[in-house]
Amino acid sequence: MKLSSHKLDRRNRFELSMTSMIDVVFLLLIFFMTTSNFVLTERNLDSTIKVDRGSSNAPSELEPVIIEVVRVDDEDVFRLGGRTLKTADELTQVLSSMPPTDDGAFVRVADDAPFGMAAAAIQACRAARI
Repeated sequence: MKLSSHKLDRRNRFELSMTSMIDVVFLLLIFFMTTSNFVLTERNLDSTIKVDRGSSNAPSELEPVIIEVVRVDDEDVFRLGGRTLKTADELTQVLSSMPPTDDGAFVRVADDAPFGMAAAAIQACRAARI
């Protein structure tokens, strides 16, 4: 039983071009390598510094001094840790009683706080030499 009437010889042989297939495989390889993640994402990394605090209530040397200028009950106040201070002089006294740090201080200002309070917080840090 003869299925084909044409005889296959070397001149009429069907050939697949391997060059284009290799190009497609190479492009797919590059695509999957660039879109996959080989490192841990930031949400999986531990973002806290582990410190053995023991039973001491003293602030850690690793904790920065953060001064917040916020509005509480229609009054602008300074917050330093758990303390609420009403004047820049009180803030300067509290900052002066703290041990000196090389890290300085951060002043975080609320959106509705006046500029003068932010400037007073920065000046209190300078006066306390923080």
